[in-house]
Amino acid sequence: MLSQKTIDIVKSTAPVLEQHGKTITTVFYKNMFAAHPELLNIFNHANQSKGRQQTALANTVYAAAANIDNLGAIIPAVIQIAHKHRSLGVEKEHYPIVGYHLLGAIKEVLGDAATPEIIEAWGEAYEVIADAFIGIEEDMYDKAAEVDGGWRTFKEFVIVDKVTESDVITSFYLKPADDEQLPTYEPGQYITIRFRIPGEQYTINRQYSLSQAPGKDTFRISVKREDEFAPNGKASVHLYQHMNIGDTIEVSAPAGDFYLNTESSSPVTLISGGVGITPMMAMYETIASNSPERPVAFLHSARTRKHQAFNDVLRSMTGSLANATYEVLYSEEGDGFINREFLAKHVVEGSDIYVCGPTPFMQAVISALHDIGVTEDKIHFEFFGPKEELELQHA
Repeated sequence: MLSQKTIDIVKSTAPVLEQHGKTITTVFYKNMFAAHPELLNIFNHANQSKGRQQTALANTVYAAAANIDNLGAIIPAVIQIAHKHRSLGVEKEHYPIVGYHLLGAIKEVLGDAATPEIIEAWGEAYEVIADAFIGIEEDMYDKAAEVDGGWRTFKEFVIVDKVTESDVITSFYLKPADDEQLPTYEPGQYITIRFRIPGEQYTINRQYSLSQAPGKDTFRISVKREDEFAPNGKASVHLYQHMNIGDTIEVSAPAGDFYLNTESSSPVTLISGGVGITPMMAMYETIASNSPERPVAFLHSARTRKHQAFNDVLRSMTGSLANATYEVLYSEEGDGFINREFLAKHVVEGSDIYVCGPTPFMQAVISALHDIGVTEDKIHFEFFGPKEELELQHA
């Protein structure tokens, strides 16, 4: 338990952290990687280069400071981050390293304003916050290893098929190299794949949604090919050009807190943009297999027909369901975008709504959902990468 004095000091720093948070986290990552370059084998280099990881950590540190007297309020955010940590292989021994460099970055950025009293208070607070993360993540590691077919961190898989789904999306079917059964997972969850690119010093880690329902003898990920010069293009280009049937890759156990509620029979609306279709495929296929009477709408936006993956499969599944609709808009072919009017027409009344796609897409869609009266508790969304703040616009 933290003393009231420590709580008061930490809460008093919240406005400063809100103002200088990203500067602090940028310095933190720079210093930590300089001292411990081996950690670059864990972190996503693309998210670092784009500044997304720094922003996400800054938001987390600020939330922790603002809620230090009620850390239960940030448990949902902690759980979401813990899923990502578990899928990347972050272990309890990493936390002292993080704490040392985070406190050092606060001192470096704030200078004399970061008094010994403030640094000491933050050191105590960090221990409490780190213990919360460690406890949740250890439980996740144990559960991942204990389920039938499960494992703790990474396991070798073989690529057993590689299928072109569109001009920009290719599916990779992955099977355990030891031929053991696969664990079940929640439709919408993701895995981390880990591999080395010749000439690169550090391991590449990327998280991809599982794009088919559980219960198969393979995992399927469906990867969008990015520009090779983009920060996140290196991994996808290597997968497309150099990873083929028979090649091996390391895979984490499934993780993530964005998934279909399979215990519910309430209506569902799935809304995706671009490669955001991938977790929705797992959800839709699960509904088709397990609860075909459940009302569901699948709403998708793609640039063109050539960019769209799974169109024929979706139309076939929709035809087999009793209460399903499937609508797709091609923005560069004159259909426009998913907007307020489109959603008012096609969202199933009273449904749980799942949204996934590029951040601007989600901002527009979630703002429009609010505008047509959908309450916050009905909207679930997934970021590909570190969680960001959505800047919602309302009519």
